[in-house]
Amino acid sequence: MTEEIIIAGFGGQGVLSMGQILCYSGVMQEKEVSWMPSYGPEMRGGTANCTAIISDKDISSPVLNAFDTAIVLNQPSMDKFEDAVKPGGLLIYEENGMTRKPRRTDINICAIPAYDESIKMNNTKVFNMIVIGGFLKVKPILELENVIKGLKKVLPERYHNLIPLNEQAIRRGMEIIRTEHSLAK
Repeated sequence: MTEEIIIAGFGGQGVLSMGQILCYSGVMQEKEVSWMPSYGPEMRGGTANCTAIISDKDISSPVLNAFDTAIVLNQPSMDKFEDAVKPGGLLIYEENGMTRKPRRTDINICAIPAYDESIKMNNTKVFNMIVIGGFLKVKPILELENVIKGLKKVLPERYHNLIPLNEQAIRRGMEIIRTEHSLAK
């Protein structure tokens, strides 16, 4: 199993930490991992993305041009990475702020209203955990207990009191993600 993921959105949406959490979670499951961030100089509010690779085998290079999964959190990221999903792959997108839906018919497409759900949970900082939950529902490549361990590695210790809320957000993401286009027959 090798999963090559691109996560993209605005700086401040937790894009980079999502990749870190997935990779630390992979380490907890004794997987090989690679995490490579990319962001503009403006950081918060600018565009950011990262690649995360989780594999049973050695990873030869963190540099990718095509991905098994793209998680896109804004329209510029949809425009940039929709075509980079391998045929038969998965595109997950956050519905809020999108001006168009994905156009591809040769990939699986899921939508998640993570931002709206984070408002309902009274904490928009769990937005990215809701998205991770949706991803793990569709592609259960990591066990939830290892994701929580990964979260403990990424979050500064002063925020560990928020881990139960983050776990709740992950579980909520698993519940609210919905398939818009599936190649499964």
